Amino acid sequence: MDTAYNVLLIGSGGREHAIAWKLNRSSNLGKLFIAPGNPGTDKLGLNVNLDTANFEEIASFCKEQNIDLVVVGPEVPLVDGITDYLEKENIKVFGPHKRAARLEGSKEFAKEFMVKYHIPTADYAVFSSQDFDDALTFVQSKDSYPIVLKADGLAAGKGVFICDSEEEVVDRLDKLKNRNALGGAADKLVIEEFMEGEEASVFIISDGHTSHILHNAQDHKRIGEGDTGLNTGGMGAYSPAPIMTEELLEQVKSEIVEPTITGMQLEEAAYHGILYVGLMITAQGPKVVEYNCRFGDPECQVILPSLENDFLELLVATTEQRLDEMKITIDNNYRCCVVLASDGYPGSYEKGKSIRGLESVDDNALIFQAGTALNGENLVTSGGRVLNVVGSGKTLKEAIEHTYKNVDTIHFDGCYFRRDIGAKGLQRIGS
Repeated sequence: MDTAYNVLLIGSGGREHAIAWKLNRSSNLGKLFIAPGNPGTDKLGLNVNLDTANFEEIASFCKEQNIDLVVVGPEVPLVDGITDYLEKENIKVFGPHKRAARLEGSKEFAKEFMVKYHIPTADYAVFSSQDFDDALTFVQSKDSYPIVLKADGLAAGKGVFICDSEEEVVDRLDKLKNRNALGGAADKLVIEEFMEGEEASVFIISDGHTSHILHNAQDHKRIGEGDTGLNTGGMGAYSPAPIMTEELLEQVKSEIVEPTITGMQLEEAAYHGILYVGLMITAQGPKVVEYNCRFGDPECQVILPSLENDFLELLVATTEQRLDEMKITIDNNYRCCVVLASDGYPGSYEKGKSIRGLESVDDNALIFQAGTALNGENLVTSGGRVLNVVGSGKTLKEAIEHTYKNVDTIHFDGCYFRRDIGAKGLQRIGS
């Protein structure tokens, strides 16, 4: 690539800060705009105040600024069809089309797709919000706990509930009957069998025909240490996950990744972009927990620093269906990301807390901002998940120690984080 590409990045979280950081390291980058971005991304490009739900406004900006490529970070614009809209305006987009994004946008579609194409997953049933009494009857007929309740639509990572008893199921169904629950994402409910095993995530890049595994990671969804409490958007991640051996990755590729990419072609919804495959490694082998139509957050923050490719070149090749010309190169380091959150998250929390200590972070650690804002010249909290601290090392133990050493230099009132990120990986390798 000899061309300087002007890029518009959509999003404002820690994932988008990591994407902006990686794009900024490309020799092929011209101008980088981030909409709306955060105080961290503004140091890597130019934040622009665009309504990312207004595709016409996005298209007008792209034409005014001669944008060569739009990179979409979060799932909502993708599920709503931003790729389809912008491509009709002759604007290149890295991200799946609306039909393909249904893999994340509808749990029901994803489950039906997996059954149709013989992709291993949990047994399930689907109920509408008007049929929650039938859902309870179904659960009672199974008489097997735990059981998993999933909102069919997008719920920002907070639409999955693991219930250990009938009482918990009744309580959760009662809450989800409210039409406004999870912003309407629970108008339909998928009930799944609980899968025993260890979770891991595999990230694929696809141009609709060719696909490559980028890397793997393990996320920590629950708010509490020891994987307890409510689900969150993610409290930390590490990569690579020791459970994902080369043999297992080959099995995932042949039994899950390739059938998924081929199946989407057969559905006339060829998949372009990043595909996140959330896995449960069971005694029967890997099974799909969920698909996401974009990078995970905070998994992105440990995946991208490991990628040795020119990221922008890789994205352009994907949009031009030249992925077969590319070879993915990953370094040999481990990385760990710890999320610093506001007290009360994933429930209600206060904003505007002054953030201190970032100047004490060492040069080899990465800080990706998420829920932050500027109050004058002072950086303050503005979200549930505030900061991502990423450390690296030649071993997982080194990466975890490096991360927490830097976590302990950062302070804001009500700062909460888990101290066991990566512990399952250490236990698996006997460290």
